[in-house]
Amino acid sequence: MTGGPAGDGITTEVGHLGPYRLLHRLGEGGMGVVHLGLDRAGRAVAIKVLRAHVAHDPEARARLKREVSSLLRVRHPLVAEVLDADVDGDQPYVVTRFVPGPGLDAVVKDEGALPAARLTVLGRGLSQALGAIHAAGVVHRDLKPGNVLVLDGQPVVIDFGIAHVADDVRLTSVGLVMGTPGYLSPEVIDGEPVGTATDWWGWAATLAFAASGRPPFGRGPMDVVIDRVRRGQCDLDGVDRRLQPLLVAALDVDPARRPGADEVLHALDRYAAGEDTTLALSSPATRLVPLARTAPVTRPTVVPALTPVSTTSHTPEPALPLLPFEFEPLIDPSSRPTGRARRNGTLAAVLAVLVGSAVGWPTATAVSAALLMAVARTVERSGAAMTRRRYDRGGRRTDVLVGVVSVPWHLLGALVATLLACVLPVVLGVATAFSAGLLITGANASPQPTSLPALAAGAAVALLSAWWGPGGSSLRRGSRVVVRATVPPSAAAVLVVVLLVLTAGAVFAAWQIGHPVWWPIHWLPFGLRLP
Repeated sequence: MTGGPAGDGITTEVGHLGPYRLLHRLGEGGMGVVHLGLDRAGRAVAIKVLRAHVAHDPEARARLKREVSSLLRVRHPLVAEVLDADVDGDQPYVVTRFVPGPGLDAVVKDEGALPAARLTVLGRGLSQALGAIHAAGVVHRDLKPGNVLVLDGQPVVIDFGIAHVADDVRLTSVGLVMGTPGYLSPEVIDGEPVGTATDWWGWAATLAFAASGRPPFGRGPMDVVIDRVRRGQCDLDGVDRRLQPLLVAALDVDPARRPGADEVLHALDRYAAGEDTTLALSSPATRLVPLARTAPVTRPTVVPALTPVSTTSHTPEPALPLLPFEFEPLIDPSSRPTGRARRNGTLAAVLAVLVGSAVGWPTATAVSAALLMAVARTVERSGAAMTRRRYDRGGRRTDVLVGVVSVPWHLLGALVATLLACVLPVVLGVATAFSAGLLITGANASPQPTSLPALAAGAAVALLSAWWGPGGSSLRRGSRVVVRATVPPSAAAVLVVVLLVLTAGAVFAAWQIGHPVWWPIHWLPFGLRLP
């Protein structure tokens, strides 16, 4: 069998690979090229030939070898199970059952939203497939319409496990992973441990799409869709109102509050009987955050992490970089607090320290905050650059050296981005300080923007607008990566307490001094005097 394009590490032409005969290419994605093949008995199979980042990475091969043993245990008619794999040869590949059916996304695109009867068949079939996957100790983590093929009216789940193992190996070290916006659960986006609740979230998102014909978290820029997922802002307009309570509960941001398999199936039975699903839930969601209507955004045609094995072509959702997650055994998400909550608590405590310090030392605090923002953006830029390098060329021994050498360049870009992004926060902060000073002194006196409460209000507004305003997405991603890498989960609570104590100390010291210290400057704009 002849080779493909130089550097991709993949053979693409008709020939043989091990005991399999390759007939033609079905598709390709970030993991590799998918071929339709025949085994020795003449049965059709799907052969996924892995890219260079797996073929040339010993750690990736070892990881795949360990995980394949678990994936081989999954056997169910509604799962395109793994049949064989060779991760030790020069051309590593994975063989799965070939499913000659269109993707669910293509079916909905061609036929529109599914009626209640077909929706019930879809929900039950997916639940049976997930049951088989979970029984083998595996979590799919990326259940979405593109990973569901429709064969003889029944759903067949594909692409579980293998693609994610490969992505984990090549991307976890730099803090990014490939995924599809709107169908990755909040815990996957934030790099939290995954469990069965993660797949029931994907089940609900997939059913919501099939029931309405639209992605449950809308379309648009990557950051916008991810933010909707994190806030639980789903669009269930067009979904049967009898089914909505079940989907709302399963799409809860907190995995511990989502219904389990038994509750889901009970609620689905009630829906099939024409009844409302609310009474079947022990803790039904009572609030649905509506998704604001916006003009549709044209989606570019981008190859996803793994193109579904399907005889019907369609336009997949775009792939995007996200925070890392681990392929690990099933866990109970309610048994421990989420890492996202720990990170948010730590970042909130850092914000409190900056606000408290700004009361007494505004200039020094502003400089410190800008430097912290630049560091976070540098981490985000360095990670993204390393991901692109490894994605294009595979893992190499020079990766660390290239990463270190490129840090000054990424730092320079981060400093420029931070300076530009701080313009609006500074304007809003100064305006807030003046407004607060006017409220404090009264309408008949000159506003005192340098009073301690006014400075606190101005600093809080400036920092929050820097976090959520223009350019804030890279700041948020970089900050979360830094906190995750530097703060052990066991020390997070202690660190938050220490930061809050420092905040109180800074406020008390400023109150004792009685006025802000503007060092290292000795003047103020607009003719204001230093105290």
